[in-house]
Amino acid sequence: MSIGDIIYVVVAILFSIMTFAIIRGNFQRKFDKNGNRLDLKEKED
Repeated sequence: MSIGDIIYVVVAILFSIMTFAIIRGNFQRKFDKNGNRLDLKEKED
């Protein structure tokens, strides 16, 4: 394997990890600590 192939594999792995972290963070922001969806619960006045 050449150095270019090694860099390509490392970048692909880092891209997949970062993509997973971003999607997981966006999903977790939709729920409160009790597991209720924030966009579905009624707003308290």
